[in-house]
Amino acid sequence: MIQAEISIYPMATRTTSASFYIAKAIESIQNVENLRYEINSMGTILESDNMDVINNAAKKMMETVHNLGIDRVEVIIKIDSRRDKHLKMEEKLDSIKKQMS
Repeated sequence: MIQAEISIYPMATRTTSASFYIAKAIESIQNVENLRYEINSMGTILESDNMDVINNAAKKMMETVHNLGIDRVEVIIKIDSRRDKHLKMEEKLDSIKKQMS
C-alpha cells in the first residue's frame, strides 16, 4: 500500500487564502479509480496500491490549480510505500494511538 501526503501551494494569488484553489484541486481527484484520500489542515493524504495512480492524482491537482489562472504552483509530496503489510490510513493511526499512554 502506498500513502502520500501532498500539499499544494498556489503562488501569487490575489489574497493570502488558498482554500478555493485547494478545494478545486481536491475536487479534481474525487472520482479517480483506485484512490482514497483524506484531507487535513496541512495537506491531503492520497492512498493507492499503485504509484501511477498517486502520480496522476498529484498531476491532476497541480494542473487544476494552473487552469484556474495560477502560473506558479508549489507541490510538496511525501511518500510512504510499504510492501510487508497492507495497512490503510486508519490502521496506521490506530497503531500510533495504541502506543500512546
